[in-house]
Amino acid sequence: MQQQELLPHLFRTEFRKIVTVLSRHFGIEHIEVAEDIASETFLSALETWTYNGLPENPTAWLYTVAKNKTKNFLARTTLFDQTIAKSIASSIRIDETELDLSDKNITDSQLQMLFAVCHPSISTEAQISLALRILCGFGIDEIANAFLTNRETINKRLFRAKEKLRLEKVVIEFPLGEEINNRLETVLTTLYLLYNEGYYSESNDAVLREDLCLEAMRLNYLLIENEQTNQHSVNALFSLMCFHSSRFPARKNGSGQMVLYKDQDDSLWNQELIARGIYFLKQASQGEKFSKYHLEASIAYWHTIKADTNEKWMNILQLYNQLLMISYSPIAALNRTFALSKVYGDQEAIGEAEKLQLTDNHYYFILLGELYKNIDKNKAMEYLEKAHSLAQTQTDKQTIQIKMNELA
Repeated sequence: MQQQELLPHLFRTEFRKIVTVLSRHFGIEHIEVAEDIASETFLSALETWTYNGLPENPTAWLYTVAKNKTKNFLARTTLFDQTIAKSIASSIRIDETELDLSDKNITDSQLQMLFAVCHPSISTEAQISLALRILCGFGIDEIANAFLTNRETINKRLFRAKEKLRLEKVVIEFPLGEEINNRLETVLTTLYLLYNEGYYSESNDAVLREDLCLEAMRLNYLLIENEQTNQHSVNALFSLMCFHSSRFPARKNGSGQMVLYKDQDDSLWNQELIARGIYFLKQASQGEKFSKYHLEASIAYWHTIKADTNEKWMNILQLYNQLLMISYSPIAALNRTFALSKVYGDQEAIGEAEKLQLTDNHYYFILLGELYKNIDKNKAMEYLEKAHSLAQTQTDKQTIQIKMNELA
């Protein structure tokens, strides 16, 4: 791999590790210090590698430079305390021990940071933004793109979130006792939303953001590998991600446009990921508690069977019925209505769909257009036109336009 390709790749994979370990080393109140040292490390790599060429082990080189820069920073901080500000107690925790960038400490630090940034005192949007920045190594522009906003908004969001974590004196460590179970739900929600940010991409230039999905899966798998957090709901969420991710190769065509489920070439589906999804769903099903992730993963499993059978859709309908009872959401209700049409027909589903009255949601009108296409084509077209006017992204507009062309 050439330098121009390797450095961005290493930035994505190693920046987050260095920042996380340093944040744990200094304390969460000094995340900016950790980010500065990591940034300086990569700046040194850019300057040195450009003139001297790539080192034999680029990752080890980065870790060595990060350790040296940390020592230099601590030395400067100690000097400042001793000579200039003796009366001011520094909040930086001076630790003379070697900065530990071993695989185990990196993994432990990332897990503990995950629980720290998913603290209930900050908003969901802030949790995801911090996870993307610190744990996934995303740049400010990338985070802004994921949220369809601008750099200034993201910078303010990150600043406020970090300040809140400082005020709350959040420590980068595993919560104790029952608290780990209380916080785990917040962690899973953040990973679930992070995955959905990629899978249902709102970016105008992407059908899906596989990088977001893969980062959510990576962090989820860290939870599975850790004995304290390897719980049934964690396995269920990972199973759900595996099933969804198995269809990535078939979900967009050569032009980058979305391919609807019914039109996907199932020979392109990743059978290895489907098998992994089945395995983790079985692991998840060994407990007594049943989460929404169990139900959503089970629904996703039935979608890995392309055959349009009554058994398939009856199972999906029953699973949606259970899901709405324990975790209602308008999108789940819409999806249930589609399953209802497959089992009991379009007319029955239309009555259920119209009760929802989700008149500000373009998916609602897409569904009505689909349900009416064999009953009243004019009405179906009206609903699709309404959906087209409400759609926010070019991808959604293109998908709806294809439906309109087919109907016409």
